[in-house]
Amino acid sequence: MGHYAGDSLHILFRDFAYEHNGSLRMANTNIGDTTAKIFAELLSGPLMDIYVGESKRHWCLHRNLLCHHSTYFKDHVADDGKKKGSKLELLDEDPCAFELLVKWLYQGKIDDVSDMPVEKKWDYAYACQKLYVLCDKINLPQLKNFAIDQFRKGCFEAGLVPGPEEMKPIYDKTPRSSPFRKLVSRIVARQIMDPDAQNDAGTYRMCFEGNSDFAIDVINAIREGAGGTLFQDPTEGGGCAYHEHGNGQLCDAG
Repeated sequence: MGHYAGDSLHILFRDFAYEHNGSLRMANTNIGDTTAKIFAELLSGPLMDIYVGESKRHWCLHRNLLCHHSTYFKDHVADDGKKKGSKLELLDEDPCAFELLVKWLYQGKIDDVSDMPVEKKWDYAYACQKLYVLCDKINLPQLKNFAIDQFRKGCFEAGLVPGPEEMKPIYDKTPRSSPFRKLVSRIVARQIMDPDAQNDAGTYRMCFEGNSDFAIDVINAIREGAGGTLFQDPTEGGGCAYHEHGNGQLCDAG
């Protein structure tokens, strides 16, 4: 990661009490790589009250720092040079995910699931899934990458994969091009095709019914994973498998 030039502070928003020196833009480096001077300026100025989840858990964070990271916060702060206020509600988001966001905003990193005991790995992986959805909403691509990496690693190290209840929000809240959709569809394809797994396609009925893209992605993932293997021709050979009769009943069709 590169460093900011000496006295150049690249943030999206500064308090109106401060002098405005030129255009402001989004952060292009890790916050941990900024100089002490810049970091101090980011932690100056007004605060923003943010309420997260149904419980409206409250955080009070530095507005300059928030706007330094994302245009989403800038858009909720200023409009044509006028203050919109210092309150933001994210009631559809999860406080556990927002905790991870706060750590990254101020430290430029999140915890590594590999350093956690096995019994905590899945919970952390699932929190990272929710963090990914949050970052997709507020436009933080770098943190999205960190989050999906921790999710994958957490699933692998815990020996667990998400069920349909955990997968459905990914398709409900992310765009068609989302890499997390690709990941989820490949997980499902592997589970369906695993001869030792107890899951079949019916396990994911709620996902198939909720979003047609899910079905398309899973079918394409199965085709890709099959490696070009052609299934047996269903129009060839005996037709007993397609006849209606009781189990064990002799098939007398011609």
